[in-house]
Amino acid sequence: MSRPAEKKNCPECDAAFECLAHCAANTCWCAALPRLPMPTDAAADCLCPTCLRAQIEKNLSPGLSPY
Repeated sequence: MSRPAEKKNCPECDAAFECLAHCAANTCWCAALPRLPMPTDAAADCLCPTCLRAQIEKNLSPGLSPY
């Protein structure tokens, strides 16, 4: 069953954003971005678009573009 968008605050920068991961067809904005390994901290939560993109760039090998 699909749920409405979740209003969240980024654990890195406290920016407000919407998580759509549990909505119909998993239409969240993050689905279009490269995947990162899941955090080992059970309390970890979604990052905002800016912080997630920064994390992806930080984890990519030099010379590779995520976009």
